Amino acid sequence: MGRFSVMTLTDAAAQRVSEIVATRENALGIRVGIKKGGCAGMEYMVDLVTEAKAGDDVVEKDGSKVFVAPEAVLYLLGTQMDFEVTKLRTGFVFNNPNQTSACGCGESVELMPAKPETLASAAS
Repeated sequence: MGRFSVMTLTDAAAQRVSEIVATRENALGIRVGIKKGGCAGMEYMVDLVTEAKAGDDVVEKDGSKVFVAPEAVLYLLGTQMDFEVTKLRTGFVFNNPNQTSACGCGESVELMPAKPETLASAAS
């Protein structure tokens, strides 16, 4: 691949992105971002992408595309995105090394941005 990826996708996540794209007109993939909110300070956002935005990072696996919002890159560095179906919830799960704590619901997390030098060393 050569190019450095912000995140990795599991097979299950890539398959789910493909399913979402297949059922939506003009969909290119999904965008992952973060917003302030929730009991631990930050929440992940997942949106449908119909047009790529300048500055988005794109992670591809098996033809599935996940766009990462530029302001989320440092928070998502090294994250593995998975998709799981459990009795309690069905959805994307983020295994994020930058996460310092999470609330019980798993919807809201506390994230420390990765150091910019981590980005530089990972990209080389």
